[in-house]
Amino acid sequence: MVRALNDLSIQSTAARPLPDALRRAAPKRIVLLGATGSVGRSCVQVILGAGRRYETVAVAGGADGAGLARAAIALGASFAAVADPAAYSQLKDGVAGHGIEIAAGPMAVVEAAVRNADLVIAAIAGTSGLAPTFAAIEAGRRVALANKETLVCAGHAMMEAARASGAIILPMDSEHNAIFQAMAGCDPARIVKMTLTASGGPFREWSAQRIAAATKVEALAHPNWAMGKKITIDSASMMNKGLELIEAHHLFGVDAGRLDVLVHPQSIVHGMVSFVDGSVIAGMATPDMRTPIAHCLAFPDRMPSGGRALDLAAIGSLTFEHVDYERFPALRLATKALAAGGGATAALNSANEVAVSAFLADRIRFADLAQIVGATLEQMDIAGETTPPETIAQALAIHHIARDRALALLA
Repeated sequence: MVRALNDLSIQSTAARPLPDALRRAAPKRIVLLGATGSVGRSCVQVILGAGRRYETVAVAGGADGAGLARAAIALGASFAAVADPAAYSQLKDGVAGHGIEIAAGPMAVVEAAVRNADLVIAAIAGTSGLAPTFAAIEAGRRVALANKETLVCAGHAMMEAARASGAIILPMDSEHNAIFQAMAGCDPARIVKMTLTASGGPFREWSAQRIAAATKVEALAHPNWAMGKKITIDSASMMNKGLELIEAHHLFGVDAGRLDVLVHPQSIVHGMVSFVDGSVIAGMATPDMRTPIAHCLAFPDRMPSGGRALDLAAIGSLTFEHVDYERFPALRLATKALAAGGGATAALNSANEVAVSAFLADRIRFADLAQIVGATLEQMDIAGETTPPETIAQALAIHHIARDRALALLA
């Protein structure tokens, strides 16, 4: 949790009963940004499963006006905003007769983000989530963050805004949520290592040559998680785990040298924290996004998620492997960008977005993903274009430069 995940201080919520005042602060009024994506749809399930515990103030989506209308009606939202103006008519037709206020365009999504609410769920994919998430943080909202690009591109600016406004950031990604729970309010200075786990994706046992020639269908066949196409490709290349390392650095205030990745094909242990006394605490759950969603919704309380209970005896064994950076060069690029700091991580993310889009459009090979990202970073480093972004505007400027350079490499 940020104020920054350290300042709500070194009190373990697991060690003693929560004060009544803290329980009363649990979120009630919800804004759901990214309601039509894979995480957003899981959020809808969990919110509906909680009965009358939550009131949905606003929902927002990208270009699926019809899907957003269905989510708004199901949740009883007062306001719905679709980022793509071309989807406005779909949204309007979908909510007709339900008395839901609607709007379209990127600023309408920002308006949704700052509506009066106890919790803003930031689940908009990609850099489109930067502006509304930053607006919610600046407004001092409690934010459940499921958009890793927000911190990858503008982590320093986001964290400084959270400290200035008193905003609380709850990590909703399964790995970071597990780490957050395992930390239990411990001082980050007492942490020796913070480990994120990776399933290894569909190519965990493939040779480098076979991975290089992988098809789109093969890359989208994730063994454990049902996700959107972009994040599924990132999981196959392991770029997703690199982005998560960068996010963890900003969320928990842990330097790159204490961050690690282990391949864990069962996807039961989502994160581990190793402390100075030799203790290691792991966060475990079945691979289901509803678990971290429920944790963020109810925090600091607990509530049912609707997910399947973990049965370790049925699973039988849990295995772990070191990462092979030669077979997964995208993860090496991400760790180098994190070590370099500044705007390198924003450039990494933007170049990767371009490369993944090209791969999904059958324009490049799987092997070209890391090559395009690496070449973009090299060009920008030589040109001095990765200076640290202090504002969202500067982060977006780096994003556009990286995007243009990656597109030029494609051409």
